[in-house]
Amino acid sequence: MGPWILVATALSVVNVSFLLVLTLIWVRNYRTFGSEMTAGLAVFGGAMILENLVAIYFFFSSGMLYVDSHRVQQLVASLRALQTVALAFLTYVTAK
Repeated sequence: MGPWILVATALSVVNVSFLLVLTLIWVRNYRTFGSEMTAGLAVFGGAMILENLVAIYFFFSSGMLYVDSHRVQQLVASLRALQTVALAFLTYVTAK
């Protein structure tokens, strides 16, 4: 496993952490207010958690998908980093 895939894996773990916090807040808000919007956000959070967990699984089990191209590995890590920045901001404004 290359260093960029390790970075992407670590970022996915951070993303799951942010998403767990967000989803717990959204579920709590849904229970309080019963809004369809918060229910939708909770489902979205659950789907994003699943997506990141599947990514982590594939980074470990199917590393060969990215082995041939360091550029692809960098791109995958960059996309995970972008998602981390977006989730960090969303978690900050949601928890505030």
